[in-house]
Amino acid sequence: MKKIKYILTIFFLIGLIIQGCKKEEELGEEPYGVGKQPLGVLISQTAPPVPAEGIVGTTVTIKATGLMPFKDQLTFMFNGEKAEVVSVTATEITVKVPAAGSTGNVSIAIGDQLVVGPQFTVTGLVKNDITWKASLGANGYVSQFYEMNDGRAIVVGSFTNYDNKGIVTPINRIARVSLDGEYDRTFRTGRGANGSLSRVMEIGGRFIIAGGFSGYNQRTENISNITSLFPNGAIDTVYIRTQRRPTLTDTTTHKWFPKFNGGTNAFINRVYPHQGKILATGSFRYYVKRDYRRANYDNTRDTVIMDSTDIRQILRFNLDGSLDKTFRFNTATNKGGVSANGPIDTYMHTDATNFEKLMVWGNFSTFDDQPAVRILRLTAAGAKDPSFNPGTGANNGIGSLTYNATTRKYLITGTFTQYNGKPANGIALLNEDGSLDESFSAKAYEGGYPYFARQLSTGLIVVGGDFRKYDNITRNGFMILTAAGALAPGYNTTGPFNGGLSDVIETKSADGKKALLLIGGFNRFDNQPYNNIIRMTIE
Repeated sequence: MKKIKYILTIFFLIGLIIQGCKKEEELGEEPYGVGKQPLGVLISQTAPPVPAEGIVGTTVTIKATGLMPFKDQLTFMFNGEKAEVVSVTATEITVKVPAAGSTGNVSIAIGDQLVVGPQFTVTGLVKNDITWKASLGANGYVSQFYEMNDGRAIVVGSFTNYDNKGIVTPINRIARVSLDGEYDRTFRTGRGANGSLSRVMEIGGRFIIAGGFSGYNQRTENISNITSLFPNGAIDTVYIRTQRRPTLTDTTTHKWFPKFNGGTNAFINRVYPHQGKILATGSFRYYVKRDYRRANYDNTRDTVIMDSTDIRQILRFNLDGSLDKTFRFNTATNKGGVSANGPIDTYMHTDATNFEKLMVWGNFSTFDDQPAVRILRLTAAGAKDPSFNPGTGANNGIGSLTYNATTRKYLITGTFTQYNGKPANGIALLNEDGSLDESFSAKAYEGGYPYFARQLSTGLIVVGGDFRKYDNITRNGFMILTAAGALAPGYNTTGPFNGGLSDVIETKSADGKKALLLIGGFNRFDNQPYNNIIRMTIE
């Protein structure tokens, strides 16, 4: 009897499970809805467009099937820009490259469905310079390409390999190259810098390098973000007798130290030769120096005592690394200028009368405890220049500033929408007195902002950022504008750019063509892989 009850219980439980499954089936509509039926449209990925490249207006034929039912409703695009459809057959489609077309993938939109095809290269006035010899670039950020008078250049940044020449022995953040980018192995930097370099300059027969580092080659200590090098790339050192705690035995020892005895407690972003001295700007709060000869009552190590002096964001070094207390310094309080109450960057240039001007910009509301509007200019003596009057300035942060000596204009970029109360959408052109040049007007962006811009001597403006459209035209992070702010015809056919620019340098190719050297942190230009430094010809 018990066995029969047990069997009935089992059947009862099985019945409950089956009934539960049926109820679940009754409730179980497709949770994501019915997927759209495929269009049956295919664009060949193996047969290239004919021709595979061409200028605006070129007629292009692309292999594709399944288009006939949609020939009157499809939209054909070159890198997102609508093209004129010439004809559609069962096996191909013929179109014309539109005026706004640029290098990138072609695609066909039918309703809200998109079919992506192969790449088409739109040729224009900006092209890869085939005479540039460092085709593999650098494996990290490039912050400066410093041209020397002897026809060579120093490249600094955050890289450890340049043009694939640093596989066996790393090229740590500094390299000497020809003006065509060829690596120079005779520059003896050894292990190089142990942190990123932002700038290099020449003064007093030495190179000065600056950034965020504490060691160079075999000198792995006693450097605070700046030091001096011999012309051959070796660090400039001095042999010093240091003192230990007095004992019955020898109380002195000898050691090599960096000769440039001075630095900062934080990153140095820029250095400039200034009245025979070294002007530095950055995110620091203190000047630091070391005393190698003072006893510290420690008998186990050599004596190195660090002293600090309060001076913020802007200071001037003497050539030996000591602090120049004649520049932006109060000897009564033994403190430097307060500078800005927010992050800054700087740009130094000389004006028409050959006076040095230091532009200061960023995101701050006071400077030296006085009201400021995110941008100002300092005189050669380090005081605020009253001849530069920005009015109410930018209504949000300024990210970059450059100056062109030919046009005598400043160009700023950022997240601002106004300058001195007038419309200025992310880019503004300024006169030397700080007023807005209203002949330039930036159009609307989509997808991001401009991070960097430079005006060329021709008046054209090169812009890099993370935007995807400008004035409702596809421009993937890179564009060239007219002096009025419109996309320059013929100069905007390059494809997607991925990354950021630190500088754009007007130069020439090896065969004498006008060229632009682009440096920064990027891995793609014209939809091709490039690493942080490239040169393009510009006609």
